[in-house]
Parts: sequence; C-alpha cells; structure tokens
Amino acid sequence: MQSAAELIHDLKPGMVSVVGVPTDENSSFLRGAALAPARIRAALYSGEGNLSAENGIDLSTDQRWKDLGDLELGEGGVALKQIEDAIRGLLERGMFVLSLGGDHAITYPIVRAFSQVYESLTVLHLDAHPDLYDEFEHNRYSHACPFARIMEEGLVGRLVQVGIRTMNPHQRAQAERFGVEVITMRHWHPGLDLDLRGPTYLSLDLDVLDPGFAPGTSHHEPGGLSTREVLRLIHALQVPIVGADIVEYNAHRDVVNITAMTAAKFLKEIVGHMLEFNDPREDTVKLPEKAKSVYS
Repeated sequence: MQSAAELIHDLKPGMVSVVGVPTDENSSFLRGAALAPARIRAALYSGEGNLSAENGIDLSTDQRWKDLGDLELGEGGVALKQIEDAIRGLLERGMFVLSLGGDHAITYPIVRAFSQVYESLTVLHLDAHPDLYDEFEHNRYSHACPFARIMEEGLVGRLVQVGIRTMNPHQRAQAERFGVEVITMRHWHPGLDLDLRGPTYLSLDLDVLDPGFAPGTSHHEPGGLSTREVLRLIHALQVPIVGADIVEYNAHRDVVNITAMTAAKFLKEIVGHMLEFNDPREDTVKLPEKAKSVYS
C-alpha cells in the first residue's frame, strides 16, 4: 500500500482526490460525524458491491482518482486553517477534490480554499437545513452556519439550495440578505431545471434524504428526497463538478450500514461525474487559471 507521500507524488493535474476530514467538534445535538470517513471507506471497499459508477467508469481500475486518506487535524480555528490549507494545496496542483466529512462545518474552510482558485463558483447545496444561521449556540462556526460565513465573505458567485424543509424566519431573512436561491422540498419536483452554469461545487448533506433512506444522520427530518432522486439530480448535471463534500453521516444512528453504503454510492457517482467531465486522457481538463499557472 502506498504511503501518503507516495500518493501525493503520483498526483497529476485533472485527477480527483478523495480526502477525509474527520471532525465533528462544531456539531450540535449529537457527535459521531468524525467517524464517517473511515466508515464510508469501509462500505466502499467492503466487497458488498463493486466500484463501478453508473456512467460506466470503474473506479477499481481507473487511475485518474486517488484516495489520500484523512487529514490530521487539531481543534478550533487551527483545524479550520488546516482544512483550508490542505484543500488549497491540492487545488493548486490541479486536482479536483471530493471531501468526506465530518460535519457540515467543514464546508466553510473548503470553499474558502476553492474561492482562492475559482472565481464566481456556483455551489449546489443539498440538505434538509439551509445552514444559514449567523450563529448557533453561540458558535459562528457551527455546522448550522457554514453558508452564512461563505456568503458574507463573498466566496462564491451563486448558492442554490435544494431539499430544504426546516427554514425558520431567521434563516429566511438570511437567505434574502445573501440572495440565496432556495428550492424547498415543498416546491421541488423531479426534473426541475436548476439552470446551473460553469464550474460547480456540490455540498451533499446526507440528511437531504428522507430518514427512511438514510437513518445514519444526527438530525432526522422526514419528507426528504429518495436515494434515486439524489442520484438522478447528480446524473442530470451538465456542468463540471470541480469539488464536492459528503457530510453528516453518523454511524451511531445507522441501521445495518444502509447510510454508509448510500454515502459510498454517492462517492462513486460524484467521482464518476468529475472524471466524465474532466478527462486528462483526452485533454479536456477544465483547470482554473490559478491552477494552470502552477504547471506552465
């Protein structure tokens, strides 16, 4: 098995890096998401299924992606800075990055890193919750706040939220303040055109799913999407996904690994989409200028 240094040495522009971000110190209500990267990998490599994505890309033989293992993190602001620096380092090498949380607080430092490489990035956020609190339980970096931090700093050009079903007056006011496009479950329907354009970052909170499809989350919110509806949404995207995260898996609440297998399935399909739209073998890699300059 290759060491982390050997894996990083083998990275080439246009490849997809999968990185674990095992932290849940900014979670409310329940802890457990820090265990998620290891549990999702265990499901992915368990042999219960194979590593083929539905677009025909077989991750068991495809050399265009690498699992780099987990980041080693401190606490508090130190951890946020470590996450940002690690992801920015990969982006500056020309990587596309899928991060395995962890709670949703990790999205803020990750998107900070992306904003230094990509201008006017679109974020597609799938979640039961808008995560737009100015602060939650006296914590501005709570997993209930990442998109407030992202939008107040102007890190992205557009934020589209799908699956929301817990919007309260404060978060509604925040969405209006920041110009967030919110598609609630009440108004969502299959085939809805999101009109996404340009490089897109996908943030997938597993509680966007109805708890019947994903019991392994800390915050059960009935009335969500099915697994197939999320897959259809991913498959229908006609824009390059340049980065993504899968967050909020809590193994303590899972039932016979249903949610772990679902997260592993989403990993395969997102990586498959990334590779389909950015193929270094065919000189179709859509690297941002700041990443290209590293290799010029």
